[in-house]
Formats: sequence, C-alpha cells, structure tokens
Amino acid sequence: MNRIKLEWKRGDWAAYFGLMTNNLTNLLTMMGLLIFVVGIPKEIVYGRIAPAFGLAVLVASICYAWFAMQMAKQTGRTDVTALPSGPSAPSIFTVTFLVLMPVYQQTKDADFAIQIGLVWCFVEALILAGGSFLGETIRKMIPRTVLLSCLSGLGLLLLAMNPMLQAFEAPTVSFIVLLLIFINWFGKKPIFARIPTGLLLLIAGTALAWISGLQSPEAIKASMSSFGFNPPEVHVDSFLQGLPHALPYLASAVPLGLANYIFDLENIESAHAAGDEYNTRKVMLANGLSSMLGCLMGNPFPVTVYVGHAGWKAMGASIGYTLASGVTMFLVPLFGLGAFMLAIIPMTAIVPILVFIGVVTANQVVRETPKIEVPVIFICLFPWIANWALTIVNSVMGAAGTSAAKLGSALLHSKGVYYDGLVHLGSGAPLASMLWGCIAIFAIINKPLRGSVAAACGALLSLFGVIHSPMVGIAEGASLMFVLAYLMVSGVFVLKHFLDSREAVSDAAQEPTKTT
Repeated sequence: MNRIKLEWKRGDWAAYFGLMTNNLTNLLTMMGLLIFVVGIPKEIVYGRIAPAFGLAVLVASICYAWFAMQMAKQTGRTDVTALPSGPSAPSIFTVTFLVLMPVYQQTKDADFAIQIGLVWCFVEALILAGGSFLGETIRKMIPRTVLLSCLSGLGLLLLAMNPMLQAFEAPTVSFIVLLLIFINWFGKKPIFARIPTGLLLLIAGTALAWISGLQSPEAIKASMSSFGFNPPEVHVDSFLQGLPHALPYLASAVPLGLANYIFDLENIESAHAAGDEYNTRKVMLANGLSSMLGCLMGNPFPVTVYVGHAGWKAMGASIGYTLASGVTMFLVPLFGLGAFMLAIIPMTAIVPILVFIGVVTANQVVRETPKIEVPVIFICLFPWIANWALTIVNSVMGAAGTSAAKLGSALLHSKGVYYDGLVHLGSGAPLASMLWGCIAIFAIINKPLRGSVAAACGALLSLFGVIHSPMVGIAEGASLMFVLAYLMVSGVFVLKHFLDSREAVSDAAQEPTKTT
C-alpha cells in the first residue's frame, strides 16, 4: 500500500512565490479598500476580517493538498500538482462597493455593515456547496473548449493584463524578470539552472528595484506599525444579527455566486486537461465549507479555486506550494506582516510571474482545442475584454469626477467610446463568455438543439439582469431587448434542427433508389 507523502519539489518554490504573492496582493487590496475607501476602523480590519480571511484560504489549501495526496496515492504518480487556492478577487470589489460601503455610509455602523457582508458571503458559499452536487454533470455538459476558453479570458484579462501594465511602468526591473521567464520557463535552455527560477526572479527583481530607487527604507519603517498578534475569533452572533436585514443586498450575491461557480468549473476542467482529474463535487464542497467557516469567523469574502493550475504545473510544482501559500496567508494577517513583506519585495519583481500564468492558461486551450473549434476561443474572449475595458473607463471617469450618466452615451459614442456596448457585453462576463462559447461551438459542430437550449438560457439570464446589465432586476433597462434577441437565436437553432431532420429523411428516402 502506497504511503501518502507531502513532497516539496524544485518547482514548488516558483509556484509558492507566485501564488502567495498574488494572494497577498489581494489581501492588502482588501484591507486598503476597507480602511481607506470605505472607512472601516483599522482594528476591525486587522483584528477581525483579515485573520478570518487568512484562515479560510488556509483551510481550502489544506483540502486541496489532501486531494492531491490522495490522487498521488491512488494513481502512484509523482507528477500530481495540487489546485491553487485563493480569495475570489471579484468578490473583494463586489462586497466592498455593493454591500459594505453603502451600508456603512448610510448607518456609520461598521459592525452592522460587516454583519450584512457576512450574510452575503454565506449565500455565496451556499451556492458553491449546494452546486457541488451538480458540478460534475454541468462540467460534462459544457464542452471542454468552452470552459478552457472562458478560463483563458479570465487568465489574460483579469490575471495578466494589469500586471503587464504594471511591468511597463517599471521597465528597468520587469523587463529583465520577463526575459528570465522567457528563457527559463518557456525556453529550452535555462540560465542559472542551479537556482530555482522563482527564487531567481525574486532576487533579480528585488535587487533591480532597490538599485533603481523604487523601494525605500522609509516604507519598511512605516510598515512595522501594522505588526501585532491577531488571532481569528468566532463571530456567529454577527452573522445571525445580519440575517434579518441582509435581503436587499443579496441581489449581487446570486450572480456573483454563479460566476464563482463557473470559475471553479473552469479551473477544475483546466486541471483535468493538464492530467490532474480532481473530483468536482469534493473541490467545490471544500470551497463552500471553507467560505462558510471564514464567514462565521468574521470574513465576508469567499475563497475559490484560483486560476493558473496549468501554469504552476508547467513550473514543475507539486503539492507543497499550495499548502505553503495557505500557511503564509494565515500567518501574515495573524502577525500583521503583509505591508512589511511588500516593502521589502517589490510588486514589479512579482507581477511578471502572473503574466506567465495568464499566458500558460491561455496556451492550454490552444493545445487542447480541435482546429474547427478554434474560433470559439476568440468569441469567449470578447466579454472579458469588454469587462476589463469597462472597468478602466469607469475608473478614469471616476478619477475625473464624472460618470457615463453625467456625460451621456451620445457624447461618448461621438468620441468612439461605445459605452452602452461595453456595459452590455462586459456585465456578467463569466457567464456571458461561457454562454457565447456554447452558442458558437454548437453552431460550429452542428448541435442545433443544444444551441437552442444555450440561447434560451441566455434569454433567462438576461431577463433577470444576470448578464448584459449592470444591475440585477427583472426586465429592467435593455434586458427585454436581449431576451428577444436570444429567443430569436434559439428559434433559428430550432429551424436548423428541423431543416437538418428533413434533409436526413430525404437522403434516407433516396438511398434505395441510388442502390438500385
């Protein structure tokens, strides 16, 4: 009988630094938003939310490491790569701006705002846990090309695009780091092969950043003010107190819960394509339960399967990296070390690693996709591109003290900014990407009835504002226009099925004549 072993391989170093730093960035972003944008007191963020946040990531990481060890034991393989764990980055912004901020601004009661956020997180977790029993079926129903194509959009636009922009803001550091990635991880003959590439990147990037004057001793000194001991505590009472008041704020929880559900399916499919066939139900149940635990400990942000399994596997990562990242994510808020770590190791030395992960994620779908289905890859990218562009446009207008509503769509349109199109295409990008991938692939491979069902699902999602609408609501704004459009698409698919059936009957009737 094989013994279960937790091994640490050379590739785990690079994967650990990449995943840990990405998660750490999300942690610091979350803390910064809550303290400086929303106005939640520091003692609540540092002492309550952040430790529970780290605990949720740790528990999910332990589950993923256990699943990987079990797979290695059952298969006898030594190349199993554990799934990466992390917080749901979109949820950080959604729960902050759609739940915590409006509640806190209205009531000036931080505890009450967090109570509402905890209920929101619990609903998210319920969707993941409850949906785990259907996850395997849905993953098999949706073509692999669609799932991987949606994930490639997520990897390129949400994971890699902003890091690439950050890289070009500090080229004296990031260009060398990018070159080392190209040589060592994409190339055939690595440079400084005896040094783990992840460590090499951090050493080179950190040295160049300090030499270039991008880091300062003053930042290290300032970061020490956040040191402390903040053990997570049980906050079931806060959750229960928020239950009676949370309903008006749960509208965003359902669509985002569905989006996180799709993220998990896509990342699990990516692992399957890379050779690590994890049980969908177990993974999604682990995410749901980890998020529930974090919620009951005071954290309003859910955890998920993080993007990039194919990339970490390409680095040669095994099982230890995800567990080590989870432990780090627990210890950093426990002792208040986040700001201190980033004061020493610059983001410019790390973000190129995320570019690599995004590229490898996108490259996986190219390798796995039959030639006839390749157009689906690019169709699935459009909602993600629109979502990214919409975020940038809104941020720029916000920084200028204006908005699309103040400027008007006509003015923006006259300047070549198709703002309404960005809103419609970019809203609900995870589901819209998958939906249009299904419509495209069923049209290409001539499965009209399945295409008709996909389009009908699009009509239903549009009716409730889950896709193509900035706000969830029944038949609001342009929703009915999209409902009609999807029903028309569904009808054309049905017509195609009818015509194909008639043609098949006609061919069958003529076959005896040809034989005679």
